[in-house]
Formats: sequence, structure tokens, C-alpha cells
Amino acid sequence: MILRDPVHGLVDFEGDAERVIGPLLATREVQRLRRIRQLGLTSLVFPGAEHSRFAHAVGAAHVMTRLFSRLRAIENALPIEHRLDAEGMRDALAAALLHDLGHGPFSHLFEEVQPGDRHHEDWTVDAIRDPGTDVHRALEGISSGMATRVADMLRGRHRLRYLARAVSGTLDVDRADYLLRDSHMTGVRYGLYDLDWLLRALGFGEVAGEWVLAVEGRKGLPPIESFFLGRHFMYQQVYHHKATRAAEALIRGLFARAGELVREGRAPERLPPALASAAQGATVSLGDYLDLDDAALLSCFSSWEKSDDAVLADLAARLRVRRLPKTLPLPTEADRDASGTRGANDTEEVGALDAVWRECERRAREVATRAGLRADLEVRLDVAEDTPYDEPSEPTAEGLWVLIRHRAPQRLGDASFLLGELRGKTVRVPRLLFPAELREPILSALEDLLPA
Repeated sequence: MILRDPVHGLVDFEGDAERVIGPLLATREVQRLRRIRQLGLTSLVFPGAEHSRFAHAVGAAHVMTRLFSRLRAIENALPIEHRLDAEGMRDALAAALLHDLGHGPFSHLFEEVQPGDRHHEDWTVDAIRDPGTDVHRALEGISSGMATRVADMLRGRHRLRYLARAVSGTLDVDRADYLLRDSHMTGVRYGLYDLDWLLRALGFGEVAGEWVLAVEGRKGLPPIESFFLGRHFMYQQVYHHKATRAAEALIRGLFARAGELVREGRAPERLPPALASAAQGATVSLGDYLDLDDAALLSCFSSWEKSDDAVLADLAARLRVRRLPKTLPLPTEADRDASGTRGANDTEEVGALDAVWRECERRAREVATRAGLRADLEVRLDVAEDTPYDEPSEPTAEGLWVLIRHRAPQRLGDASFLLGELRGKTVRVPRLLFPAELREPILSALEDLLPA
């Protein structure tokens, strides 16, 4: 099987790889990923960001095959029982392809409105384990017990632990593909890094009695630093773009209002069963969840424009024509640093900033209420958070390690000055979202709380 990919060029799955990828691509659950955009509403800002979770899944599987080649080249460093074998390769290749199987529409939005705080990883494992799904039957048709092994690998449990971490870990095939793919499709350069050299720089080291994949220091530090800096810049410039966050706020408002109508016994037309169950606090079935995709919800929103409920109709109409809420940046830790009023790790001052943000939201909602609007649906405090590089502090094999000749493996944050400075630091970008017509009265109400 040979495919053309805009990021990786020729992508081939041949021999045993084709016997894994072929049956899985033919399943309903994997084909559903064609109807879910990788970046949700980001195409409202970056017009080229129309790529799907399906394309990313294929890309992640391709990166895994490239990783296999590197592991084969360095396997002599491992005891025989820890070396890559045919079963481990099949499990890891399937896990790479299926890692986003349970993703909902519009990125993570649905995860935030359903009961029980279920994440897409939970739905992925459910779909793989459920005997009624195509993907479960396909996995068991490839190898008996494969569905359980792949589900466990996605949870970080596998006899080859370094392989499980390559599927989902600090440096994994998921991030390795999406940084390059999202950069290419959005037309930016922030997430580009040297994948060829990064793979070539991988080696095996023993940490806390466990064999881990590590970066060979001299040649591996520049590409791994570029990898994490690129991820940081993509969050700043693309994933947390203010217009994307504003569009997501409209959809949150739509979900919230639809939920109110369901609970009042006035459910809007064409409401998907999964949303109806979530609104009532009931358990969403796997089948109903997998029926959700971007097209289904966009069609639903379109029908709501004609709703008898004026609030629901207005929110749906504004999303269709991209009439997004306005965004107002709020004071940040950086503002306090610049003024010299706080230290970088002053948790008391961070708490004080949180209080300022909440006060801004409270005052803005008062303005919205006086204007006759539903303040809880129209005004939102949005705090985008990201930790560019996190690293375990306890002495375990988790995280990333660096191999330096004639020395014990080092934590990446200890070997790299750049990542040592970023280690464990969370970047928070607070914004206030509100209708455009309220801009002047809100600015007036917040005048004493905003930076000069």
C-alpha cells in the first residue's frame, strides 16, 4: 500500500505493515476520522487548516514505521527479550493509527460538555475493546488478543515499555506528525523541526532498571530542542489563537443553551442523541458518540438558525457567518514581571491575578446583563494554558533522557539549557470574550483593572 502525503511524501505500508493497516483503514471507526478536522475551528483563521484526523492518523503510523527502522539499527544495545519483535511492531503500528479514534468533533469541545469528564482517550479504548465495533473485529482478525494489547499500549502498558511511550509519551509519533502537519496545512513555520535527524539521534539507555529510548546528546539536542520550542510556538500562534478560542466560545454557548432547552422539555430539532444524553446528565453510549462528527454538528447548527428560541438561533447564525466575540487581553504574569512587582514563582501573586481576571469577568457580565443579554452565554473568561516542557521530578524512567558518552543518562532538562529554563513552567494567556457591541462599555468598566 503506497499513499501520497503532503507532509511525508510517499508513505508506504508493505508486507506485515500492510496486513495491519489495510483492514484497519477499512473500518467504520477509522473512516469516521475523515469527517473530523484535525484543528477544529482553526480554519476560520488559517484557511488551509482543513486537514482531518484521518490524515494525521496515517501520518503517525508512517512515523512509527520510520521509528521501527531506527530501533532495528540500534537493537544490539538491548537484551534479546527487550528487542522489537513482529508482535510488538504490529501492536505499535495499530496503536499509532488508532490513537485518536475516539476524538469528538471540534477538537476537545465535546469532552467538556459531557457528563463524567470523559476524554477522547477513554472513547478510543472503549471502541477498541468493544466486540461490536469494526475496529475490534479487525484487530482480532489480525492477531488473537490484539485488541486488548493495543488498548493497553494506548494506556502506557506493554511488555516493551519504550514502545508504549513512543505511541503516547513526551516524545511520540503523535506529536512528531501533528507539529509538521499542522504547520504545513496552516502555512506557518513555527512547528517545523528536523524529524530525520531526531530519529537518527535516538539510542537506548538503562534508567532505574528499565530500558528507555533516549536522545544522543551531541547530535540529538538541537532537533529535540527545536521539537519542543516548535510545539510551544504552535500553541502560542495557532492552537490558542484568539479567533479560534472565540469561535469555540460560541459553540460552548450553543451546547449550553441546547442543554437548557432539553432540560426544559423543549429540545431543539435534529439534536444528536449524544448531545441529548449529555444535556440530561446521562451516560452517552459508544454508538451515539461515534455517530458525532463535524458534518453532523454543523448540519445541526444550521437547522438551529431557524429555531423558535432566539438565543439559540442567534448563536448559530453568528457561527455560520463568522461573527465572533471580541477578545480583550487581561493582565498576565509577564505584566507583573515587567513592572518588578512579583517573582517568577510567586504563587500568591498568581492567585491575585486569578482574582483580577474573575473580577473582570464579573464586571463584564454586569454590563451584558444591563444590555439585556444572557451574560453567562455571551461573556466568558478564557484562559489558554500550556506547559511547553514538563518533566517528572521523581527518579523514574518516565520522561526524556539524554545519552552522553561515558556518563549516566541525564534528564533532558538537565542536559539542555533551553529546556531546563522552560521545564515545568506553565504559560497562561487570559482573555475576556464578549459581543462586539459591548466593547466600549466593558472597556470603561474595567479601566482600573487593565494595564496602562
